[in-house]
Amino acid sequence: MGTVRALLFDFNGTLSHDEPLLLAIYQQLFARHGRPITSEQYFERFAGLPDESIVGGWLGVDGPLLASLVADRVATYGARAADGSTVPGAIRDAVRHAADRVPVAVVSAAYRAEIEPVVAAAGLRSALTTIVAADDVEREKPDPACYLLALERLGLTGPAAVAFEDTEAGVAAAKAAGIRCIAVRGTMRDARLVAADEIVDAIDIDLVDRLLAEV
Repeated sequence: MGTVRALLFDFNGTLSHDEPLLLAIYQQLFARHGRPITSEQYFERFAGLPDESIVGGWLGVDGPLLASLVADRVATYGARAADGSTVPGAIRDAVRHAADRVPVAVVSAAYRAEIEPVVAAAGLRSALTTIVAADDVEREKPDPACYLLALERLGLTGPAAVAFEDTEAGVAAAKAAGIRCIAVRGTMRDARLVAADEIVDAIDIDLVDRLLAEV
């Protein structure tokens, strides 16, 4: 089988192709609070960061108001994405194919309340060995805590896993945990993903097979 013993998927923008949806939700939220944000500003400053960093960083709020706004953002996402439609068919096939061979995990800065309905509706929940969400760690990407927890749960060390990420912060988190990282195009330009071990156009069964066949 080779040396890769687990595949770890970021959620937003990687497993779930939802960055345009997230942008729209943030734009609506920020406009309501008097500080609109452009797509360029969002992707340059915030894509891949936790909600608290995005909302607090743009609106300059903290405490109970920040928590309330984050809860609003999470609820809105759930209402719009819970049908699983943001997970492309090729990704679903690749995850199921991988899960027949090695443990598969989701490692994300999103909250469990967002992740669970989407992966269930996409028919992938049973394929996942574990989900590490924002609820599970005190420090989020680019800190490696989420990946270190995933490795602990899987009983592995970094070199035994491969992570898939779509943002600079995600790549940094995976690499800091000693995990090989494959960056997926779509959210950020290649220049911001150069710390990854490889940059690909998409995740599919052929990519999974290539990774698992490596020795």
